[in-house]
Amino acid sequence: MVNDKRCILIVDDDIKILRSLKDFLSANNFCVFEATDGKKALDVFYENNTKIDMILLDVMMPNMDGFEVLKEIRKSFLVPVIMLTARGQEYDQLNGFKTGADDYIPKPFSPSLLLARMEAVFKRIGKSAESILSAGKIRINNLKRIATVDENQITLTPKEFDLLYYFVLNRGLTLTRDQILNSVWGYEFEGDFRTVDTHVKQLRIKLGHCAGYIRTIHRVGYQFEVE
Repeated sequence: MVNDKRCILIVDDDIKILRSLKDFLSANNFCVFEATDGKKALDVFYENNTKIDMILLDVMMPNMDGFEVLKEIRKSFLVPVIMLTARGQEYDQLNGFKTGADDYIPKPFSPSLLLARMEAVFKRIGKSAESILSAGKIRINNLKRIATVDENQITLTPKEFDLLYYFVLNRGLTLTRDQILNSVWGYEFEGDFRTVDTHVKQLRIKLGHCAGYIRTIHRVGYQFEVE
């Protein structure tokens, strides 16, 4: 997210489609990144992964196809991905979902249909336009970057807020320290796992009686869960 705008990475080797989608999404208040092949897509994503909220990913591309790109991203990241392709066969759709796609839209499609499907995915993962998340006694407004416990606002550093938001967004999942570093600090961050542990420790202090929501998974990482 940049300046309260959700950010989309569009990956398509068809320049006309790429520009058309970019213009449409920009007009609908999205920040847009773009790439014309699989390798460029990974470069753009790794450089901007803390900003990108969703990827629109074509399947048939030079250098790396969409399935290869998706497999690489899913090794460390949970960013939602919608596959865009001229292929509409059931096998390809099943392959996309098995690889970790959140939705699959065959071409040609209308921009309004795409936007509706995007909003459905955002709503399903808790990143709808309002960007309000709740978990137990915790409530987060990602647009205003405000977090409350028992309706009382708590003071968080930018990274503490990003970490809490990431935990709540992925509640119930066991997250490795490597996943947390890549998603919250960015792929090129040169720190180590102690950075994660230090921020978790400070975050727990500020969460008070909700500190137990963040569970330590021995030798792995953390899991956010509300009992």
